Amino acid sequence: MKKLISYIFPIYNESGNIALLHKTISDLLATNKAYNYELIFINDGSRDDSLEQLINLQHQDDRMAVIDLSRNFGHQLAVTAGLDYASGDAVIIMDSDMQDPPSVSFELIKRWEEGYEVVYAQRRSRKDTFFKKLTAKWFYILLERLADIDIPRNTGDFRLMDRKVVNELNKFRERNRFLRGLVSYIGFKQTAVLFDRDERHAGETGYPLKKMLKFAADGIMGFSTVPLRLITHVGYLISGLSFVGIVYAVLRKIIDPAVTVPGWTFIVISILFIGGIQLIMLGIIGEYIGRIYSEAQNRPLYMISSVFSKKSTN
Repeated sequence: MKKLISYIFPIYNESGNIALLHKTISDLLATNKAYNYELIFINDGSRDDSLEQLINLQHQDDRMAVIDLSRNFGHQLAVTAGLDYASGDAVIIMDSDMQDPPSVSFELIKRWEEGYEVVYAQRRSRKDTFFKKLTAKWFYILLERLADIDIPRNTGDFRLMDRKVVNELNKFRERNRFLRGLVSYIGFKQTAVLFDRDERHAGETGYPLKKMLKFAADGIMGFSTVPLRLITHVGYLISGLSFVGIVYAVLRKIIDPAVTVPGWTFIVISILFIGGIQLIMLGIIGEYIGRIYSEAQNRPLYMISSVFSKKSTN
């Protein structure tokens, strides 16, 4: 019996990419009939005609399933919805903007057949803006230094996972998700396949600066307590500086008591400096507390409006 390979494509305002993506992946799969295939498209609250295009394609392709979320929940939760639905022996996650070359997925499958349970696509080169390349580079450096687990550099969510890995991953129901970190945390036998990332075919990135910053925070705070420990270290540093200042003031008073030391500027600067540090540290604590509150609410990760597939009549 043929093995089933599930492909997951999160969709958010990808109207200009859907037709090309479907044609490219269909032509590719037609060259390898050793497997059965399942194509899962998750419409993450798109505001263009992405859903209409997906439904029309699904009527023509029985391998397709279209999951329409009730609103935009974000890339990571859209992928989570696809992982919950997928039934394949192996599951491949890919972006829908054609930056992840579909042909690379067969290289992932090849390594999976060699016995690897997680095969992640690692970028050898990428056709992005200088700013995005720079911020991505420093994000991975920072994550490597701070995270409690080893998360490979230059990787995204483009990867293949064996069914048993997906089953374990689906047990994790945290809201502020950083999937590539969770996959590293789970373990199993993992390897990389190098590839060259293409340019986005059409549309705009789903990760503007604001979302990139939140995503970076999810990665760091989800797998590190270093920011919390940093608060203690900064406290020691400020206490040490304060002690030096006290010693200096006492010695100055003893050695040269006649000299009046103007102190208003120093006092104001000290107050503002320490006050700013305190606010930053409270903000870090607030981020962790906010995440605890979000998890304690235990709300569903996403809501589904409709499912369009050969198994559904919605």
